[in-house]
Amino acid sequence: MANITAAEVNKLRKQTGAGMMDCKKALVEAEGDFDAAIDILRKKGQKVAAKRADREASEGAVLSATTADNTSGVLVSVNCETDFVAKNEGFVNLSQQILNVALENRPADHAGLLALNFDSSMTIGEKLIEQTGVIGEKIEISSYEKVDAPFVAAYIHAGSRLATLVGLSAAPSQEDAGKNVAMQVAAMNPIAIDESGVDQATIDRELEVGRDLARQEGKPEEMLDRISQGRLKKFFKETTLMEQAFIKESKQTVSQYLNSVDKGLTVTAFKRSGLGV
Repeated sequence: MANITAAEVNKLRKQTGAGMMDCKKALVEAEGDFDAAIDILRKKGQKVAAKRADREASEGAVLSATTADNTSGVLVSVNCETDFVAKNEGFVNLSQQILNVALENRPADHAGLLALNFDSSMTIGEKLIEQTGVIGEKIEISSYEKVDAPFVAAYIHAGSRLATLVGLSAAPSQEDAGKNVAMQVAAMNPIAIDESGVDQATIDRELEVGRDLARQEGKPEEMLDRISQGRLKKFFKETTLMEQAFIKESKQTVSQYLNSVDKGLTVTAFKRSGLGV
């Protein structure tokens, strides 16, 4: 049997995040072969992942960040099963490392993110499986978003349970303008930038609900369409970003706020992701 030193166990622990005893057992089984020990721990993760595949991973960390020039941003939601794990330093560090890799490479989609190299030894997808074995809970990336724009702002709500990205049509003259709108998206959860972005199925449903409500209120049939159109306009004001009341000054809409910062400044895209919200 190979003579396994404490230094070798510690090295494997630092690279994988696995417990000391798990690292020692893996090194013993691998007869001291470091790479083989990593594979053993990875296979253990695959077994745990298979057993926990049907578990709900509703806790975790939702993070967003932008490039140094603020022309691109990414948002990643790394999920686990329990709040206890979500607050663990190892999981927090893992989530931040995944965000850093995502920001550096900015893949096109979720599959592209999983295929990126986490480090020289494994991909992000493989790292998630490995950490499932280490932690003993289902670990997954439930959401990945990317925004490219002349100016992108990111916001992470306290506790890292909710994050947003907002793309603006130009770099604003006021430094906090982008963050203010990103906070608006977090707080008010709009469904579209403006009414042109609302799908027809949603519009038809709101019109039908408006007609039914008016009918229940005893309004004449010939007035139902006009009343439902009025309610639809109210729906747009409440649910589309540019028409919502600005959270920091409710007498202004978001559109009016941005126009007061720089004439013609507008939102080109936004993304929002949260845990249970």
